[in-house]
Order: sequence, then C-alpha cells, then structure tokens
Amino acid sequence: MTEAASPISAAPDYASMFAGLDAMFETGRTTSLSWRAEQLSALERMMVECEQELMDALKSDLGKHPQEAWATEISYVAAEAAYSRKNLKRWARRRKVPTPMVGQPGKSWLQPEPLGVVLIMGAWNYPLQLVLAGLAAAISAGNCAVLKPSELAPATSDIIARLVPEYLDSKCIKVVEGAVPETTALLELAWDHILYTGGGNVGRIVMAAAAKHLTPVTLELGGKSPCVVMPDADLPTTARRIAWGKFTNAGQTCIAPDYLLVDAETEKKLVPLLQQAVTEMFGENPEASESYGRIVNDRHFDRLTELIGSGDVAIGGQSNAESRYIAPTVLTGVSADSLVMQEEIFGPILPILRAGDLEASIRFIRASDKPLAAYIFTRDSTAEARFLEKVSSGSACINDTMMFMTVDELPFGGVGPSGMGNYSGEYGFRTFSHMKAVMKRGWWPDFAVRYAPFTARKFKLLRKLR
Repeated sequence: MTEAASPISAAPDYASMFAGLDAMFETGRTTSLSWRAEQLSALERMMVECEQELMDALKSDLGKHPQEAWATEISYVAAEAAYSRKNLKRWARRRKVPTPMVGQPGKSWLQPEPLGVVLIMGAWNYPLQLVLAGLAAAISAGNCAVLKPSELAPATSDIIARLVPEYLDSKCIKVVEGAVPETTALLELAWDHILYTGGGNVGRIVMAAAAKHLTPVTLELGGKSPCVVMPDADLPTTARRIAWGKFTNAGQTCIAPDYLLVDAETEKKLVPLLQQAVTEMFGENPEASESYGRIVNDRHFDRLTELIGSGDVAIGGQSNAESRYIAPTVLTGVSADSLVMQEEIFGPILPILRAGDLEASIRFIRASDKPLAAYIFTRDSTAEARFLEKVSSGSACINDTMMFMTVDELPFGGVGPSGMGNYSGEYGFRTFSHMKAVMKRGWWPDFAVRYAPFTARKFKLLRKLR
C-alpha cells in the first residue's frame, strides 16, 4: 500500500484540493510507468483482499448476490486494472507514422501524454465498477483523479472512500462523497477531463459546466436498448439470454435489453420460454431468491410500479414496497405510445412490441434516439448484416445480451443521446491521454523549394513532392 490519507468527504474547499492535485501532477509523479503499474496492481489487490466487504456493500445497496456482485463489479474492476497494467508499456510508447516526401529528412510520431487532473462521477446501479473501472483508465494514462461515487449507493460510496486512500496514492487520487451540493461544487472546477455515467438530464448539466472551462467530457448515458427476436432464432436459448440480460441487477443496467420487437407467432412461443427461464434462475417466487436484487430506492420503485400498467402482465407484476421488490415482469399488448416506452425503463420490466418483420423493427428503432446497445437474435447472416448496417448504437450483440462487455479489446460508449466518447482497455487509456503529434526534422539537406521568392519551377517541383 502507498501513503494513505482520509477521504475528502464533506471537505468544503475543493479548490484547494484541486490545486494540490494539480501541483502534484506538475511534479511528474503520475507520469512514471512504474507509478502507474504500482497503482493498477494495488487496485487489483484491493478487489481481492476486500472482496467480502465489497460484496456486503453491494448487497446492502442493491441486494446483489455475491456471485453477481463479483461477476459484474469486483472481478470486472480487477480485470480492467490487470489488463491495463499488462498493456501499459505498449500503450504508452511512441507510435511512428509515415513522413511524406516534402517533410524529408524527418521523422513523425504520436506521443501519448496524460491530461492532468480528471473527475470521475459514477452511477448507483454499478456503484463500484462505474467509478473504479474509469479510475483504472485514468491511472493507466498517468493522471491524478478525483472520484465521486453515487450517494444513492451509500454503503458502496462509503467503502470506496475508505479503501481507496488505504490502497492507492492519496497524494494523487482523492474521493469526494456527497450529493448535489458536492457535485455542483466539483463541477465549478477546471478539470482536464470529466467522465460521467448516469442519466441524460444530469449529463446536460455536466456538459454545460464543463463548457465554461472547455473541459472535454465522456458521457455514458444509456437509453432504450432494443432487442429484435427473429422467427428463426433458437428460442429456448434466446429466452435464457434475454432473461439474464434483463433481470440481472433487477434490470438496473444501462445496457439491458429495454424492450423486445417480435412478430405475433414468435411472441406466442417466446413468452412461456421467458417464464421458464425466470423460474430456472429465480424459482417460483423470485422474492425469496437470494439471486435476485432489489430496486435502489423508493423513488425508483414508485416510478417502476407505475410502468407495469402500460400493458398486459404476461409474467410477474408483483411488488413489495417495504423491500423494494419488483418481480421479473414481462408485458404484452404494449404500443409505442405506452408509458413504459417513453423513457429508459431501468428496472425489471420487459415490454414486448409487435413488429411484422425485420424492416418494421428497424424503422421503429431508427425513429427513436440512438441506444447504448442493440440486440438481434437470428440464424440469418443477411438479417444480422442488415441490422448492423441500419441500426446505430454504442455497442451491438448478435444472439446474446451484454456479453460484449467481456471483450477487453472493445470500447464501451454511446452514440448521440446515449453518450459520447468511450473507455475500457486501450480506449480508456486514449480517453484520458492526449495523443501529441510530433515531427523531428533533420538539418540537411534544407531544400529551398518552400522558401520565397516563389517561382514557376519551385511550384512545379512542390506539386510533385506532395
């Protein structure tokens, strides 16, 4: 462990905190590859050594089963840190690019350099992963960082504030706990980059605040991720994979399938298979299952229970306000103007809409905002190619849901209203780096063709050189 200090929780003078981090960055402490590797290794170690405490916090905040907490949060952060550490030297080295004839004698390259002091603002649905995976990227690029965990997951926020100073370099990495006042105060500062994960409304506030300082932002905002099921799909497998993607974390996942588009005959076959998949995963009574989570707070519980009336309940529909339980629910008879289709659901409610064929599904999807993820289940390679060509989304997955998150070499990010910028693996390194363009010229020969006085002969020669 490196030198520790108390978290910045509730400290009023964020400007002084920021100035201290900026001064530390100017010393060059974080640019050292050995420092970056040491911090990433410590982050990995924190996930291993504090696994049970982290599981307990996630259970407290969201009712996550230890296996789900480990698979979707703890191991994800550890893997992100390990992958970044192992590839650090390759990512950080100069990248040569060709130099044209007119630039000879000379050499050209891209030289990654850290941005400086960055702000990482996480969301409550994956309160560990969405803060610390971003931190791994910021560290790999050589930055100082301030973490702002979500106050809506208080147990996880508390443990991040306690563990980060114990394991990581507290002179370069700080944690700020709090809610709107703290976030507002942080956004007044001139960060070198902001990574925000959450909803579009707050995303606009973040972007407006960043604009005052011309601070670049990465926004991960979500949206209504569509899922098309074609008649030729392997429906039993499709049902299991959709149920897993939708009801993991009680549906509180930004890349969960938000709604299904199917034809009438496929819907008739798929609904009982979804019921079977739910029963296999969570039993006859999901409320009694340790594998099924809970809604984060009363406000979201009330919002979600209102959405259940948007269609005919084919599966589930039960709820318990005291424990904030909402059963895995599937709705049929849903139309485009139903309440459940007006915003991202972000809960365990899966509406099914009728679409006559693939082209009708594509038209429906394209009429709405571009989603963070898009899914299609089919055996037809022509159908999948058409879907990928016509449906714009941050990520896409064919014949499964959410599994692109397991591929280290793929970026994670949105497009349009679902977000801007991306991170994960090398893409995270690039997000928190400036790829400085460098050219070095030789002294001789120093061709006179570019210098005045200009002549017809020089002009002719210059055209050939370009």
